[in-house]
Amino acid sequence: MGSLSITHWLIVLVIVLLVFGTKKLRNIGSDLGGAVKGFKEGMKGAESGAPSDQPTQSVGHTIDVKAEEKVKS
Repeated sequence: MGSLSITHWLIVLVIVLLVFGTKKLRNIGSDLGGAVKGFKEGMKGAESGAPSDQPTQSVGHTIDVKAEEKVKS
């Protein structure tokens, strides 16, 4: 009663496939793989001390815009 047999795991797998569908599970798997790959590349870049390819945020810049109000006649 403590462990599940292979037939129990197969039934669980079939239910998961029916609920989520193969396309959604494939997308989740590719997203997870991309996230792990990005994390590994980020850790490699942090260890080597190389600057990242991402642009830095500029702080303190403002944009002056003249707003005009339309009046209905």
